[in-house]
Amino acid sequence: MCGIAGFLDARAHGRNEQWEGVAAAMQHSLHHRGPDDCGIWIDTDAGIGLAHLRLSIVDLSPAGHQPMVSADGRYVIVYNGEVYSHEPVRAKLQERGAKFRGHSDTEVVLESIAAYGISATVDWMIGMFAIGLWDRKERTFTLIRDRLGIKPVYWAKFGSLFLFGSELKALRAHPGWQPRIDRLAVAAYLRQSYVPAPHTIYEGVYKLESGSILTLPWGGEPRIEKFWDARAIARAGMMRPLAGDDREMTDRLEALLQDAVRRRMMADVPLGAFLSGGVDSSTIVALMQSAGMGTTRTFSIGFDIASYDESHHAAAVARHLGTDHSELTVTAQEARDVIPSLPNIYDEPFADSSQIPTYLLSALTRKHVTVALSGDGGDELFAGYNRYQLARNVWRGVSLLPRTVRAAIADGITSVSPSRWSRGASILPRPLRYSEFGDKMHKVASALRIPDAGSLYRHLVTHWDPAEVMPGADEPRGQLWDASVEQDFPDLLQRMQYLDLVTYLPDDILTKVDRASMAVALEARVPLLDHRVVEFAWRLPQHAKIRGSKTKWLLRQVLYRHVPEHLVERPKMGFGIPLGDWLRGPLRDWVDHLLDERRLRDAGLVDPVVVRRHWDEHRAGIRNSQFLLWDVLMLEAWREHWLRN
Repeated sequence: MCGIAGFLDARAHGRNEQWEGVAAAMQHSLHHRGPDDCGIWIDTDAGIGLAHLRLSIVDLSPAGHQPMVSADGRYVIVYNGEVYSHEPVRAKLQERGAKFRGHSDTEVVLESIAAYGISATVDWMIGMFAIGLWDRKERTFTLIRDRLGIKPVYWAKFGSLFLFGSELKALRAHPGWQPRIDRLAVAAYLRQSYVPAPHTIYEGVYKLESGSILTLPWGGEPRIEKFWDARAIARAGMMRPLAGDDREMTDRLEALLQDAVRRRMMADVPLGAFLSGGVDSSTIVALMQSAGMGTTRTFSIGFDIASYDESHHAAAVARHLGTDHSELTVTAQEARDVIPSLPNIYDEPFADSSQIPTYLLSALTRKHVTVALSGDGGDELFAGYNRYQLARNVWRGVSLLPRTVRAAIADGITSVSPSRWSRGASILPRPLRYSEFGDKMHKVASALRIPDAGSLYRHLVTHWDPAEVMPGADEPRGQLWDASVEQDFPDLLQRMQYLDLVTYLPDDILTKVDRASMAVALEARVPLLDHRVVEFAWRLPQHAKIRGSKTKWLLRQVLYRHVPEHLVERPKMGFGIPLGDWLRGPLRDWVDHLLDERRLRDAGLVDPVVVRRHWDEHRAGIRNSQFLLWDVLMLEAWREHWLRN
């Protein structure tokens, strides 16, 4: 894992202007991503500078140093990620006469591009990657991001100056950086709690979207094309559903996952896995143990607050599988101590509060290993989120009711506070005792008021309605508003899964894990997001994903071959913190400072009266606005950190 950054300015070619120092500043901003080695490559004649920082994982020798120049001298690469399918390609290239300096995957990718071209190369690459490539012959720069968006890459163009980097802070380090807040992006952030791709919090600065290639001719304008289209993949999978009985489908999934896991155990440094004791992480760890490559090291964290502590579940799975297990119990104070660093870690407003335990888990893990496998992606691929069941079951019934009746039901639900709903949920069967039950009931109530299923997903993922908190503001109309998505995915479950795959997964889940892990120089690998697994999952019939009250049904069948059912069967809990209580208690002064009405009015981004009303009601226990408040707090903490510097 690494950090990449660079610039290209065709109009400035031939002038040095201390370019090496500029590249070094961009490089230094990403030091946390690659503390083991660094390199800079400058071509003043072309006006280009490339910078790289290396976290050495495969081929720890100087032969893996970047920026790397191809053997024929034509291409220069900076590359962040890991490709697990390079060995057969290395052999083929050697048959063609290629000579390799080392055994890194970087060199294979580079020589494959030289031999076969970019399109043919990305086609065989299994893994996670963000690549910057300079073609010295054609004077063309190319950016590539992996199929699922596991690795990040940002870009901007200010006049003739093109910038790119693994994180926004690398672009900020260039003297040509021209920051300006994008109010449209702020509105989108307040709705979704993250800034959705391709946007960033800044005007004219973008995330390269998953599965995309950006091509920039020297002196020209960038062109972006998809080399792997999740929508086309999903539609093709649904048109070719898998045949076979339950056992055959379980066998196929297990074999595919075994291969994905084995590939991601490739490393020349110590390796382990995150283990929560849930279905996804337990499946990954079980397959690691069955790979016969030694005892797996596993890591989990617990909290000193029992209702948020899942560590005993992880410990039970670890004991059964015989892993070398490490566990850290953190106090509430230790968790809160992470908050001041969040704006620097995430670079732009980001309000998934599980960013805190994810960082703590990464920090614990990095003390023992350099690479950790993670179970992310299972919920999106195998329909594991509670909202899938909830939305499908609720909408199936209520869609038959007149809107006036639905509105009356919604009024009845909201007449009971979320806290009372949560207390009452204790009498329900265990599969229905969702975490934060009261908040979910109020979400159901608000969903009852929407006119049609086409708007349901957008409603379920909405935090703030921008019209409420940013009067008069517009927001980008991305896939959440795309009517053609409903046409391509008429089934509600499939539509929700697809939208999660292309929005929530890369822009929230994978962003959270990348920044939290790389902040402590830990490489996180995600076997469930092997693109072959994704393509397989879209071919599964619905009864293989949800059967009765069981979500992720087929994935569970694989797990049950290795771990007894009773060790992992429990209500889905999530990776949360007692945020609402912290805001009312030990974080109250911090909240009062950031949400000061005059301060918010001066910033001019959100309506201070609306925000203060939510804060007053939350503080008084009238309503639970923890997530709405966290959105604004992370926006204001980011603004205070970055816009004063």
